[in-house]
Amino acid sequence: MPALVPWLARRRWPLAATAGLIVVGMVTTTWGVRLFGRLHWALPDDLWLTLVAAQRLWHGNVGGLYTPPTELVSFPGAAIILVPVAAVIDAAGLSLRLPGPQNAHPGVWLLAGPYEIAIAGLVLFAADAIAERLGASGPKRLVLAAAGAVALWGVTLRFGHPEDAVAVGLFLYGILALARSRTRRSAWLIGASVAVQPLVLLALPLVLMVIEPRRWAGFLARAAAPGALALGIAAAANWRATVHAITSQPNSLTVNHPTPWTSLAAHLGGGMVAAGPARALAILAACGCAAAAGRRGRAAVRAAGWSPETLARLLWWVAVALALRSVFEPVMVAYYVWPVLAVALIPASRSWPRLLAAAVAAAALTFAAQLPWRDPWSWWLLMITGLTLVLWLARVSPGGEPIAGTLSRRGTTPSPTHD
Repeated sequence: MPALVPWLARRRWPLAATAGLIVVGMVTTTWGVRLFGRLHWALPDDLWLTLVAAQRLWHGNVGGLYTPPTELVSFPGAAIILVPVAAVIDAAGLSLRLPGPQNAHPGVWLLAGPYEIAIAGLVLFAADAIAERLGASGPKRLVLAAAGAVALWGVTLRFGHPEDAVAVGLFLYGILALARSRTRRSAWLIGASVAVQPLVLLALPLVLMVIEPRRWAGFLARAAAPGALALGIAAAANWRATVHAITSQPNSLTVNHPTPWTSLAAHLGGGMVAAGPARALAILAACGCAAAAGRRGRAAVRAAGWSPETLARLLWWVAVALALRSVFEPVMVAYYVWPVLAVALIPASRSWPRLLAAAVAAAALTFAAQLPWRDPWSWWLLMITGLTLVLWLARVSPGGEPIAGTLSRRGTTPSPTHD
């Protein structure tokens, strides 16, 4: 317990940002909507469906994980992280009926809302820990936490997908562990992130390229274990539903945004397309990013250890790899742009001009993504342009930014950290 106090003091900015997002989010989604003449609360529908899956897991109904009405297309970890709040909801006897005019003020939200934001705040803590290692000052980390919380609004309060934030947060902690020469811990953390939301697989080739090839087998085995175990259990309980959901990953053309790639995707009927197969293009492109950046990264680690410059450059390339999902996605949702913003803001935190510019651009893109444009080109081009701008603002200069302190080859930091 005594060790918790200094940790909380060091992580006061992400803690305050998470608490602030909970307060603002709960007020605006409930009482605040009355200012706009709405009678029912403005709540994220997707969260309810994942909560149904979590409640089924709590009851031991693993075979129902991928059956209606859950609409789950991610790995089982997306539901597993919601099991604690699902258990409380179940004990309280509350209904998981979808919110709307017939269920205007669901009490479930008073439990699920703060919980989903709290677990999504993991990514803010991971970003702050890495920014501290990069030598970012306290005021810069304050801005980073605030900008991260603004971007996190779309993932949590607008759409209800805390699994994306949890996965990216775990992946960032995996990179931090790698920078501290804790390769095994890194593999387990990255494996846990994949089990929650496999979108982080786009950045895995970049991580592998900074690890010695002789360690790849052990690293990949550990990274694959959590997702394979969770998915294997779900498939054993209901093979057909699990395989269909994971491989096809259906997405709605009538609800979400079509892109120029929509015409190339397999149409499943009922306004649905299979988003899964098209994502192979993004994976191939991510491997290309790894090939372009990996050798230089491994050479930098060999020459000078995990310097701030090396770590910042890897993070920037991770953001680029995550952006590839939006580039090649046949059907997009507004929160798909968020992982890029969350990661790109971290290397930008080394410089005041870049941090402020990237924070403003990230906030603008977060809210611009809510535009209801349906044309396959206009909305998608706006998103890609915005992501390109954020990445350009967050870029790592060849000479690097001034850093307070240096890192040794074994991964020590200017100040002790225990995240």
